[in-house]
Amino acid sequence: MAKTQIAQIGDLPLKLGGMLPKAELAYVTYGKLAPDGKNAILVTHGYTSSHLFIDGGAGASEGSWGALAGPGKPIDTDKYFVVSSNMLGSAHGSTAPRSINPMTGKPYGPDFPTLTLPDIVGAQKRLLDQLGVKGLVAVVGPSYGGFQAFTWGVEYPGFMKGLVPVVTGMRRPHQADPDATLRKLSADPNWNGGHYYDKGGILPTMIRIREDTLRSYGTDEELKPRMPNKADRDAEITRQARSWAEAFDGNSMLALGRAMDSYDVSPDLKKIKAKVMFVISRTDAYFPPSLKDEVMPALKAAGVDGEYVEIDSEHGHLASGTDAAKWAPALDRFIKSL
Repeated sequence: MAKTQIAQIGDLPLKLGGMLPKAELAYVTYGKLAPDGKNAILVTHGYTSSHLFIDGGAGASEGSWGALAGPGKPIDTDKYFVVSSNMLGSAHGSTAPRSINPMTGKPYGPDFPTLTLPDIVGAQKRLLDQLGVKGLVAVVGPSYGGFQAFTWGVEYPGFMKGLVPVVTGMRRPHQADPDATLRKLSADPNWNGGHYYDKGGILPTMIRIREDTLRSYGTDEELKPRMPNKADRDAEITRQARSWAEAFDGNSMLALGRAMDSYDVSPDLKKIKAKVMFVISRTDAYFPPSLKDEVMPALKAAGVDGEYVEIDSEHGHLASGTDAAKWAPALDRFIKSL
């Protein structure tokens, strides 16, 4: 597993006003940066995952991409300098709601400032500048990572050659409702208006939310081949949910959920100069294949060089990781074409 590092990216002005002081990003790198600084690939993780999603384990809550990144793999760490950063506002080492607010000496909690996708990718741009990256071969990521990929394309259109938004869309899915998430979280007896860090936490509620999410992602179907007994699958889903809930933070779910609310790149597609490979899973309930009938014509109308790849998988939203072999050749071809 790669070693997590922390970058000090300074005071970060936010798109909706205000500033996040002394912001930090947790990140990992794989491979070596070329002398011209232009052999980098940025991989972007999902909503509740982490910058370690390539390595798998608890860092890959929307599915490990270990089969896609590494020596000789489509995201070839022998050839490319691969950077993966934890999103601003996430709960795995970057500045986020449970970080200490320097103004109060206590966790931000619900007082964490409102983020947007441009804030999140702007923080990543500062990190890449610090690392000496002068240009990206591609930005590649699943789900919320796909939101970031599309946003990179419109915010920094000359900085990358390719975009690979995977199991994702041009705007948030209707199922991702931060108000509904808030209602579930606030029902916990320890909620305390979101200031629950010294009240014993909200672990039972987080576990229940995660169990529901894993089932909606298609985890039950993914487990069936090795766990035919439903009781065993239920126990495994609970185990996974607890492992995730012990590491993640409810206020981060809300902060990133609110950032999704303002996410819609469809009016700005003409800004994209990179080639795009848009990837969807055949059985994804969040981002169904019908999205291609909206996304691909919109890209064409905007003058974007785009192609569509569909993963023939029963694993729903998890397919990009669990059925990586089914689309790895397309990813390999696309990256080599850049």
